[in-house]
Amino acid sequence: MILRRGRCLSPLSSSSSSSSSSVSLLQPCSIPLNFFHGTSPATAENGGEPCPEPELVGGPPKLSFACSIQPCADADSLSRLLIGHHNPFHAMESPLQLSGTVALSHGLVLQTLLRLRHASKVALGFFLWARDHAGHRHDADAYDLMVDLLGKVRQFDVVWQLVMEMDQMGVGPSPRTFAVLVRRLAAAGLTRQALRAFDDMEAFVGRPADGSEFNLLLDTLCKYGYVKFAAEIFNKKKSRYPPDEKTYTILMYGWCKINRPQMAAKFLREMSDRGLEPNVVSYNVLLNGICRRASLHPDTRFDGTIRAAEDLFEEMRSRGIEPDVTSYSILLHVYSRAHKPDLSLSLFHSLRGKGISPTVATYTSVVKCLASCGRVEDAEKLLDEMSSNGIQPSATTYNCFFKEYRGRKDVDSAVKLYRTMKTAAVTGESLTPPDIHSYNILVGMFSQLDRPELVRELWEDMSNRGVGPDMDSYTSIIHGLCQKQRWNEACRFFMEMIEKGFLPHKVTFETLYRGLIQADMVRTWKRLKKKVQEESLKFGAEFRNYHFKSYKR
Repeated sequence: MILRRGRCLSPLSSSSSSSSSSVSLLQPCSIPLNFFHGTSPATAENGGEPCPEPELVGGPPKLSFACSIQPCADADSLSRLLIGHHNPFHAMESPLQLSGTVALSHGLVLQTLLRLRHASKVALGFFLWARDHAGHRHDADAYDLMVDLLGKVRQFDVVWQLVMEMDQMGVGPSPRTFAVLVRRLAAAGLTRQALRAFDDMEAFVGRPADGSEFNLLLDTLCKYGYVKFAAEIFNKKKSRYPPDEKTYTILMYGWCKINRPQMAAKFLREMSDRGLEPNVVSYNVLLNGICRRASLHPDTRFDGTIRAAEDLFEEMRSRGIEPDVTSYSILLHVYSRAHKPDLSLSLFHSLRGKGISPTVATYTSVVKCLASCGRVEDAEKLLDEMSSNGIQPSATTYNCFFKEYRGRKDVDSAVKLYRTMKTAAVTGESLTPPDIHSYNILVGMFSQLDRPELVRELWEDMSNRGVGPDMDSYTSIIHGLCQKQRWNEACRFFMEMIEKGFLPHKVTFETLYRGLIQADMVRTWKRLKKKVQEESLKFGAEFRNYHFKSYKR
C-alpha cells in the first residue's frame, strides 16, 4: 500500500502484490495459459478495422497521442536504430551505445516514443536510458505516453510506479494521466480498478473530479461495452455529479452499443423528465442503436428498420430538431449493410436538395456499399466526385477498395492502389497514405495468396513509416505462415512479436504448437518454448526496479 496525503492508495495491481510480482520474475516459467491474450484474433483476420460508421459521441476516448506524430528526421532515425539494433535479451544495450551522441529535447523524446508505440519494451528502455544516462528530465507528455503504451500491454504495476514517479518529480500526474490510465484499465476489462483510479485521482491532483471528468469515466466504460457498470456508477454518484445532456447521451450510447436500444429510449425519456432537452446528437445515438445491429434480411426486416428510423425522424421534427448529416449517414450505413446500392445512391444524391453537405463518413458508407456489391467502377467515380468537391478521402475510404480486392483475390488492383497511396505519401501529394488497417488487410491477403515478396514490401514500408507492425499485423502474418506450413518463419515472427512486448493470442500459440507437432518439429517447439521462458525472465531482469508481470494477461 502507498500512503499519500492522509489516505491509502492501492497501486491496483492485478496480481497479488508488487513484491510478489517482482519475485515471480526470478522463477522459471512453464508458459502458463494466462501468458496469452485471451480473446480471439478476429480483428486481425478482418483487417483490424470495423465497418465505417458515422461519428456520434466519438470512438474510444482519443488519448493515445497517435494524432501527435509530427515529421521529425532525428526521431525517425533514432527509432529505426533502436528497433533495428534491439537485442531482445539486453534491451538497454543499444540505447547505451548512443550516450553522448544524441542531443535530447522534449520534442525529440516524445516523437521517438510515438514511433516506438508498437514496441513498448524498446520504448521503455529508451525512456529509462534518457532519464538515467542522458540526464534528460521527462515532461508530463512523455510520462503520459508511457502510461498509455504500458497500459496497452497491461503492465499496470509499472504504470502505477510511473504515476508515483511523476508525482515525486513534480511533473504531475494530471487529470489527463488518469484519463489515459482509466481508458487502458477499461480496455483490459479491469472496470473496478478503473473506478478506483478515478477515485484516487483527487489525492494526486489536489481537487475532486468535476462533471466533465465524471462524464469521461462513463464515456470510457460505455465505449468498451461496460454500460451496466457505468449505469451503476451513475446511479451511485449522480447526487455528487448532477447529470447533464451529455451524461444521458453517453449512457444512451452505451445501451445502444450492447444492443439495448429500448434502455436508451428509457434514458431519453428520463432526460426529458429531468427538464433536459434532447438534442440532435441524443437522437442520432438512439437512431444508430435502432439501426446498427438490426437484422436486415429478409427485406421485411429491412423495411421494419427503415420505418422505425423514419418514426424517430418524425419525433425529432415534432421537437423542432431537424435531422443532420449524421442522421442520414446512419441510414446510408443501413443501406450499405443491406446491400442496397440504388437506394444508397438515391438517398445520397437527395442530401444536397435538403441543404446537407456530405461528409467523409457519408461518402465512405456509399463507397463501401458500392464496392461490396461489386460496383467498383461506380465506387471509383464517387471517389473522384469526393475529391473534386474538396473532401479528402480517408484511409477507411480506401480500405473499402482493399477489402473488395481481397474478396476478389485481385492482387494487381490492390498493389496498384497501395503503391499509388505510398508514392503520394512520399511525394507529399494530397492522397491519404495507408494506415495500419490498410497494411493489415493487405498483409493478410498476400499471406493467404502466398505472395511473400509483397508481404515483405508491406512489412518494411510500415516499419519504416512507423505505422506498425501492431498486434494484428503479427497475428495475421503468423497465421498466414502457419497455413502455408512455413514454420521457421512463423517462429521467427512469433519471437519478434514477444520481444517487442506484444502478448500473443492464445489461439496463435496453439496454432503454432499444433503445426510444429504435426510437422514432426518437436525440437523446434522445444527451442521456441525455451526462448519464450528466457525472454520472460530477462524481461524482468532488465527493468528490475519495475514490477513487471512476465507477459501475463
